Amino acid sequence: MKMVDFPLPFVKMSGTGNDFILIDHRKAAIHAGAMSEFAALVCRRRFSVGADGLILIEDSQEADFRWRFFNADGSVAEMCGNGARCAARFAYMQGIAPARMRFETIAGIIEASVADTLVAIRMTRPRDLRLDQNIVVDGKEMTVHFVDTGVPHAVVFVDEVDRIDVRRLGAAIRYHEAFAPAGTNANFVGRQGDGFKVRTYERGVEDETMACGTGAVAGALMAAMTGQAESLVQIITSGGDTLTITFELTGDKADHVFLKGPAHLIYRGELTAEALL
Repeated sequence: MKMVDFPLPFVKMSGTGNDFILIDHRKAAIHAGAMSEFAALVCRRRFSVGADGLILIEDSQEADFRWRFFNADGSVAEMCGNGARCAARFAYMQGIAPARMRFETIAGIIEASVADTLVAIRMTRPRDLRLDQNIVVDGKEMTVHFVDTGVPHAVVFVDEVDRIDVRRLGAAIRYHEAFAPAGTNANFVGRQGDGFKVRTYERGVEDETMACGTGAVAGALMAAMTGQAESLVQIITSGGDTLTITFELTGDKADHVFLKGPAHLIYRGELTAEALL
């Protein structure tokens, strides 16, 4: 691929099993017109670095920095909770931002605080709440709740979350006409201990991922909205890690939503042109 300056330093990070490639892009090395293709190529597993998404950290006139976030298929995402935690810790480690910071996303300004490997982010205000929406999936009626927590999320409460065919049912909900044209992420939520387990089919990855921060927030909010929980909510991810979500509810509106969890540095490396072959 042309329009990319190699070699290109990067780090690999993981937020509860959701993994990302992060690049300090304040000095542009990837031409804007090549970013989506670049993301899709470097996010390929086995052939390149492999990741659920690519995060480029750039200068901002409104906050400490701004990010460009790309899903593994090269599509642009407005927000990603696990990615946001990784971006915050990366920016702090690189000296780009202080431990308490603000950064710019398509979804809005995100506030974050870093304490070693734990990162808390204040989410943008959830919107477009729809409770008890009945849709037909595989010939059966299903009750789905919907909320936009930076990106769109459908939430389905199930009795045995570990037995759900997330890939098949998740894809059917993700592309359902009820959520056209943009589509939605699909979350299956079940009670587990004192909290809930959430399994997410992610739009843009087009498969179940080990964790989804915005999906965990959606699951926690819908549990509270349906009378099954109160702030603080512990969410267990598919990868087995725990995310903590706190919020304030006023009627059918939520505010002061915080997502807290780990952001781990896996390795540092240098991309060559062969990563795109």
